[in-house]
Amino acid sequence: MKWAMSLRTPLTRDATLPDGRVVHVRVGVPDDSYIPARELSTVAVELYDERQHLAAVNTVLAVDQDSEARALLAELVAGLESGALEPTAGAIEPLADRLRTA
Repeated sequence: MKWAMSLRTPLTRDATLPDGRVVHVRVGVPDDSYIPARELSTVAVELYDERQHLAAVNTVLAVDQDSEARALLAELVAGLESGALEPTAGAIEPLADRLRTA
């Protein structure tokens, strides 16, 4: 039996930037202390390092689009590590807004 995955449990990976900094990349339903995750349908990308939150943007993904989220996460990490993407909302937003198919 195959279990359905949900982005209510976020996907995370670390990206090492060309300057050596490590950025944590999170794709999933954002944490909200006022609303339970099961009631949220927004999927966001968040970037943060050891000191601060760097960026957050909403995506066009639905909470059940696990494979599409994994593709987005891989693309973000590759872009950050290569230096093609800066760890800013403006740089990652075009990727978060692009429709993907499984």
